Amino acid sequence: MEKIKSIFTILLLGIIGFAIHKLLFYFFVPITYEADFIYSIPLLYIGFFFSSSLLVLVLHKIKQLSIDNVGYAFLALTSLKMLVAYIFVRPILSLNLPKTPVEKMSFFIIFIYFLATETFVTIRILNNKQ
Repeated sequence: MEKIKSIFTILLLGIIGFAIHKLLFYFFVPITYEADFIYSIPLLYIGFFFSSSLLVLVLHKIKQLSIDNVGYAFLALTSLKMLVAYIFVRPILSLNLPKTPVEKMSFFIIFIYFLATETFVTIRILNNKQ
């Protein structure tokens, strides 16, 4: 049950973040910018949702084995996720187009948003020491 609650939290916060992101884009970013992104905003949210969900499921499994190692596992898995995110952001970093700063900012905001969400869920896992 706790796993489902954690995944639901990530999903709910992801949907809220996506709605806010799209709303801000609607008012402040030209539509041609978003259309030319290497990775679309929905694709980034879906990708980060699945990677965050996988990370949290692994943390729940580690909690069953040894709650003392959940924090270390979180740090290791987050570092791995950061490496994978860097590999995906490299094509964006190499561009020099008018839309590039907006695309970079969007990618990093989504990354940081899901990192904060994972941290929140991990704190809940650690505080529930059953």
